[in-house]
Amino acid sequence: MVLTLLSIVPLFVLAQMGWIMLTEGAELKAQGQNQARSTVEIPAMRGSILDRAGRALAINTARYDVALDPTIDGFEAKSGMFYERFAALTGMSEARLRTTVAERYSPQYVMLFRGLDETQRETVESWDVPGLILSPRFARRYNYGTTAAHVLGHIDTDGTGRSGVELQYDDYLTGEPGWHAVKRDRRGRIKAFVGGTVVKPEHGQNVVLTIDLVRQAALEDELARGVRESGARWGTAIAMDPKTGAILAMANVPTYDPNHPGRASSDRRRNRSITDQFEPGSTFKLVGAAAAVEQDIVSLGDSVETGDGWAVFHGYTMKDVKAYGTISFAEVLSKSSNVGMAKTATRIDEGIFYQYARNLGFGQPTWVDLPGEVSGTLKKPASWSRTSLTSMSIGYEVAVTPIQLLAAYSALANGGLLVQPHIVKERRSITGDLLWSQQPDSIRRALQPSTAEALRPAFEKTVQTGTATSAQIRGLDIAGKTGTALKVSGGKYSGEQARASFVGYFPANDPQVAVLVIVGEPETSMYGGAVAAPIFQNIARRWAGTFPEVVDHIVARADIGATLPAPGAATRTASTAASPPAVQARLADAGADAMPDLTGLTTRDAVHWLHQRGIDVRLFGRGTVQDQSPSAGQPLPSTAMITGE
Repeated sequence: MVLTLLSIVPLFVLAQMGWIMLTEGAELKAQGQNQARSTVEIPAMRGSILDRAGRALAINTARYDVALDPTIDGFEAKSGMFYERFAALTGMSEARLRTTVAERYSPQYVMLFRGLDETQRETVESWDVPGLILSPRFARRYNYGTTAAHVLGHIDTDGTGRSGVELQYDDYLTGEPGWHAVKRDRRGRIKAFVGGTVVKPEHGQNVVLTIDLVRQAALEDELARGVRESGARWGTAIAMDPKTGAILAMANVPTYDPNHPGRASSDRRRNRSITDQFEPGSTFKLVGAAAAVEQDIVSLGDSVETGDGWAVFHGYTMKDVKAYGTISFAEVLSKSSNVGMAKTATRIDEGIFYQYARNLGFGQPTWVDLPGEVSGTLKKPASWSRTSLTSMSIGYEVAVTPIQLLAAYSALANGGLLVQPHIVKERRSITGDLLWSQQPDSIRRALQPSTAEALRPAFEKTVQTGTATSAQIRGLDIAGKTGTALKVSGGKYSGEQARASFVGYFPANDPQVAVLVIVGEPETSMYGGAVAAPIFQNIARRWAGTFPEVVDHIVARADIGATLPAPGAATRTASTAASPPAVQARLADAGADAMPDLTGLTTRDAVHWLHQRGIDVRLFGRGTVQDQSPSAGQPLPSTAMITGE
């Protein structure tokens, strides 16, 4: 009976299988086919980051990850050769490779190496080793290493932005991956699926910055040299168009290589320009000066008694570098008299002073399009002590960020408008189509135009005869202010550790550039005029020739006694006329390392060409170039002389 029953069971199974095939066969067949199908992701290419001239700062390169299934037939026979060659190709040790394979977590899969380049991939494939799995992916490459590192930021191993523009614009840079349908056999091996669905990836957008690579490199060079020569621990510099808020360059020292972010400490990766706040010292005197002049409390010509260089305010003694006696309010600014500014500030209502500080952007973000910005610290009058007003008037009891300070001086430079700083100019598709462009915007009117115009001579005088004579450039009118702020150490101000700063703009009567330089804990001197101003001078000298408007200003100043056309005349001066096409062609054909023949060029074009290559120019006369030194064909110099007719 048992044997009979057992023999019937297979008949029931066969009958049920037949029934299923007849009634549900088509549906189950479709389900089986679906189970055998799978999809493989087609990665989207991350958008590039370009400078304003279209130079690629951050791009994608093809990279390949190498994995291995050591259980595949034929691998064991070639394993010795593979380990030896792969170790030599990648720099890994052969022992480490063998250990990685032997101690793998999965029996049929182990990751060996990430990031083979195209040449290495071809080499590995030529070995024809069974079981190797080469997976393509995109890797990020920063073409110029540390240049603009804190602006660009970096990505992590998953291709996600972690800092800088890479993080701020990650959603636009990333794109959307696609996929295509494939078939898998019982072992999971992928086979082609003819006619399968393919969804193309949507590649990321390209981001165009407001910075220029040549100017950025020059600013970084001068900042690094200044920090090194002053023995400072760190330095920060920012340049901005004061009329639009476009950031022209931004740098920090020390810096890091975004190609290898893991090798640098978090301190080196930090963008101090927007994440650090500090007491600004005398650069903050702009607030008190603006409030006092606009509220008719004082004019630049009014006398201020500074006495023997010290005064007591509510039990606190304030000192100047030396005794100035009775000086004008303009000299209070140019000589940076703490006593004179504090005495003036006592005549300003606390609420008025606070409002001017807020109007100039302190105590609030600038909303620059970079991640990590802090707001600084600006206490409300209700929480002030008796010494707060006088202390804040000289840049203490207040904390600002470098970008805030530069934005405030940009308002002074452009006639009183507080503009919003920005680092991205536009976004474009991978084919170059314009998708979005930045529309420069002002946040508010911080000063009346008449106030900004009235204050300008005092800040020019700071550079001409005041505390910032080291920022002077012959033929170029510069306005600015120095600052020195002691660092708090152990709960009190240190007499040996300070932050030296200078912020200025040029040309003073039609500003094209505003630059801020801050040097942290310099050893040679604590004063901004001795440490930060020379860095500004070197940056401005190298930058001047890259702005046609600045070149025109310098050329006009170099030959101020020449006969100029009458106002409204239709004729153009030789300095602004274009060079003949045949002469311009000589520059186009000039070699990269040799001095071209500049004769016949306008002095403007000649100065512009030389400055673009980092060459200092000594100009004599104006019009068209008649003589040059070095002569054509000689190696490019560090300094050149050209003479106009």
